[in-house]
Amino acid sequence: MDDDALSRWTRAARDAAVQALALLLPVACAGCGLQGIALCAACRGRLAPVPRRRVAGDLTVWSGLAFEGACARALRALKERGRTDAARALAPALREAVRAAVAGAAPPVVAVAVPTSPAAMRRRGYRVPELVARRAGIRTARLLVLARSTGDQRALGRDARARNVRGSMRAHRGAAGLAVVLIDDVLTTGATLAEARRALEAQGARVVGAAVVADTPLRSGTADMPGSADRGGAVSGTRIASGGTESDEWMDSA
Repeated sequence: MDDDALSRWTRAARDAAVQALALLLPVACAGCGLQGIALCAACRGRLAPVPRRRVAGDLTVWSGLAFEGACARALRALKERGRTDAARALAPALREAVRAAVAGAAPPVVAVAVPTSPAAMRRRGYRVPELVARRAGIRTARLLVLARSTGDQRALGRDARARNVRGSMRAHRGAAGLAVVLIDDVLTTGATLAEARRALEAQGARVVGAAVVADTPLRSGTADMPGSADRGGAVSGTRIASGGTESDEWMDSA
């Protein structure tokens, strides 16, 4: 069995196990905790994408939602409690953020997710940005790898975060000449995305922007709320490619 087949089998087995557990264990809304339903109608409405733009350093990042309320709880459920079903609920937010991030860029654009640490992969069994992207119908190319381990970012301030991740990634040589949109789950200070961009551009890629499911309350930089004139409000028209091959399926439901 090749790696792709094994990966598909593992995902199918994991999804089947989650569905089986749902029959045996009480289920609660990932957004508010309401018993008896995986995602209630009210939280589904709260997770409707409201794309907004933020400049982190000199990188333009689009987010589908603010990291608060139902969105924050659903992301924590996905990242900390194994609620892989929450990825589907969060997928529209990432899809709309990617649309905005690549608007105006000449196709093809390759979607590259920020790499997951080995420790997080062992703990969860899946890569959060890639899983949400897959549920959004976006193919991602693994052009980034971790060059060294980093400390936990959560307790660090802006400058410490930047120092913590500096030089922590490297890009494959195949990135040379590609136009890339970076993908992650949450934007805080932008340090991780900045490091990903550095690594890709060191190999000759061109990062056209970044997209995340959600951003935390703004700490610095500028933000444009929905309805702004940035990019003329255009958020569609560019397809995403994987590994340099243009894909017509990046917007398909998954």
